[in-house]
Amino acid sequence: MLIKSVSQLIGHTPLIDLQITIPNNSHIYAKLEMFNPGGSVKDRLGQFMIQAGIDSGKITADTTIIEPTAGNTGIGIALATQQHHLPTILVVPEKFSFEKQQLMKALGARLINTPSELGIKGAIKKANEIAAATDNSYVPMQFKNPANPAAYYHTLAPELIVDLDEPITAFIAGAGSGGTFAGVTKYLKEQDPTTKAIVVEPEGSILNGGPAHPHRTEGIGVEFVPPFFKDITIDQTLTISDADAFKQVKALARTQGLFVGSSSGAALAASLKVAETLPPNSNIVTIFPDSSERYLSENIYD
Repeated sequence: MLIKSVSQLIGHTPLIDLQITIPNNSHIYAKLEMFNPGGSVKDRLGQFMIQAGIDSGKITADTTIIEPTAGNTGIGIALATQQHHLPTILVVPEKFSFEKQQLMKALGARLINTPSELGIKGAIKKANEIAAATDNSYVPMQFKNPANPAAYYHTLAPELIVDLDEPITAFIAGAGSGGTFAGVTKYLKEQDPTTKAIVVEPEGSILNGGPAHPHRTEGIGVEFVPPFFKDITIDQTLTISDADAFKQVKALARTQGLFVGSSSGAALAASLKVAETLPPNSNIVTIFPDSSERYLSENIYD
């Protein structure tokens, strides 16, 4: 395959039928989003949000892009802005992985760190302050931009239908900004209203009503309910411990040769729990958002 830009490699990632023991003879299918060129599901989002900004006139050839991010969205945005030669400032809480921050810098973005204890809310506040002081700047703001769920509604979700070509009993995925889960859920329920939509969070996220606190599982977990959730029906919320998530990360490497991040481990742990409650021979679809290589400095396999 001959290409002229890495942007041509975004999307159409493989869907794997996991060869593991699953309750009730069900199948768990995982979309391997680490095969995107920037290494995560957020490449789709970066490309979609920047193009939407250009199409709406909010982004011109001289616009500075500013975005608060935990890392993967920053990489996806930096890939997209590099293509259009747009200066980019990414605001990242200090706690997030060293590798992701290095990759953002390698793509040409300028990084500004905010204190870990302020979480993503602190990064959002700082990004808005920088934008207010920067002429001709634009903050895509993944946490409330309708292009976020739209990116997955128009790309990832239709791929799942084509890849599997069988009824999907349950869709299970983590939520950070909530866009991936909301966009895919909306599309799948339009195709088949009986498909169950189950959102995954780590302990320390607030969707199930618990108090917010730090957690090792990166990429998912929320400090506020994503606004995109008001437009969809969520059938269940599962809270997965760091221990259970990292257990599956290690198992996937040792038994399946899959190097995935902790959010993928949480998604698999949740999928196995749900399989216990579903009818025999159910089809469960989940998302493995990224790979473990960008978390090696955080001892993901220890």
